[in-house]
Amino acid sequence: MKIGLFFGSFNPIHMGHLIIANLMVGSTDLKKVWFVVSPQNPFKSSKGLLHEFDRYDMVRAAIHDNYSLEVSDVEFNLPKPSYTIHTLVHLRERHPDTEFKVIMGEDNLASFTKWKNHERILDDYGLYVYRRPHVQLSEPVTHPNITFVEAPLLDISATFIRNCIRNNQSIRYLVPDVVAEIIRAKGFYQEH
Repeated sequence: MKIGLFFGSFNPIHMGHLIIANLMVGSTDLKKVWFVVSPQNPFKSSKGLLHEFDRYDMVRAAIHDNYSLEVSDVEFNLPKPSYTIHTLVHLRERHPDTEFKVIMGEDNLASFTKWKNHERILDDYGLYVYRRPHVQLSEPVTHPNITFVEAPLLDISATFIRNCIRNNQSIRYLVPDVVAEIIRAKGFYQEH
């Protein structure tokens, strides 16, 4: 089986994430997409990052009715910060009959050469890349293990959503209703 791994903080998960994941399953040869909740991205600050279990719970709630989407806590028990190559090697050992692909936005492709063991990720696993607004790659990227997937250009960010919450603005239609309810009930992202 071929599974796409959608890595991220998901702080919080939003409709852009869900649209991309659903599109990957619906328009590629991926049978499932796993949302891999990263405890700590080595390229991002942990300031304002909810606890990984809270982010995991929001992802699980957001995808509960879609059997093609799953949430994974695999990185919770791996060394931190989370490096994609370590997670991929770990998953391949646990699921030898599964072919894993990394799902990423075009913005991440632009900085992919900075990733730890990026050549090995490309050669041994491969990438499914979706377009992102306001991203212009300086030169075309071609590799037999990079698949470009047509997707709507969505400019929804978790940062924007967190700012809306801090400013008491509506996040309706930006996140699933169930996620908005968890955020409201637990008072997430209220700090200034």
